[in-house]
Amino acid sequence: MKAIVQRVLRASVSVDGKTVGKIEKGFTVLVGIGKGDGIEKCRAMAEKISKLRIFSDENGKTNLSLKDVNGKILAISQFTLFADCSHGNRPNFLEAAPPDMANELYESFCESLSKLGFSPEKGVFGGDMKIDMLCDGPFTVSLEI
Repeated sequence: MKAIVQRVLRASVSVDGKTVGKIEKGFTVLVGIGKGDGIEKCRAMAEKISKLRIFSDENGKTNLSLKDVNGKILAISQFTLFADCSHGNRPNFLEAAPPDMANELYESFCESLSKLGFSPEKGVFGGDMKIDMLCDGPFTVSLEI
């Protein structure tokens, strides 16, 4: 399982011109599900993201978590995180989970975030999504579990 976490001042996702998810201060999380992933990895990733201390405290140190700043999460399923470009210029996605499995685990990941006290806004699995965000910093973290 892979995730790209971007600290944002605001973010939204739309499909067919309609906004389907929107947050203010928090994280945009691009989530990639791999073939070997399962529910435990979803729980572990949600736990890791919920505890990331990448917001500044009163001294300017990155010491605060999402809960500390009352931040929100916009979670977007992103199979392209498993792109393999090692042979040629056209990526393959052979290590990405099949769509049915990926959707189930993406939902499990979002449910895990909910159990941790967050109510993630979401994109549309498999949809042609347009993401608009104002990155804060920018501060971007790549995670793999």
